[in-house]
Amino acid sequence: MTAKRFFDTNVVIYAYDDSEPTKQAVARSLLLNAAATATGVISTQVLGEFFHATVVRRPLLTVANARTALRALSRLHVATIPPSLVERAVDLHERFQLRYWDALIIATAKHEGCDEVLSEDMNHGQNYDGVRVTNPFLVPAMPT
Repeated sequence: MTAKRFFDTNVVIYAYDDSEPTKQAVARSLLLNAAATATGVISTQVLGEFFHATVVRRPLLTVANARTALRALSRLHVATIPPSLVERAVDLHERFQLRYWDALIIATAKHEGCDEVLSEDMNHGQNYDGVRVTNPFLVPAMPT
């Protein structure tokens, strides 16, 4: 069985960012492979951050295009975030000195059985409580 991978928001954004064609190609390839193999995981947090980042913070997409992208991203497994994961994120924040939102990504990934989080923002190679962070833009993007 292929390991599950959690996609951090920044990787998802690159799939829709024409200003970074190399990163866009890597992100799209990873997302397409994850959808085809049912190994990709995101969360409702990622969907919300994606919308805000691509429509409000840095307008890459129209609302209509973002809505279409959100539907496409929902082909991945989308984890919801119960209060127990918020508490776990606080523990991870305290233990590893992570930003809360990154700690929530790690907590959700672990809860969903992911071995890896794909992220450009967290420490590449770091193992957070059994979840390894990989920056897919630093290493060859090899779907697993």
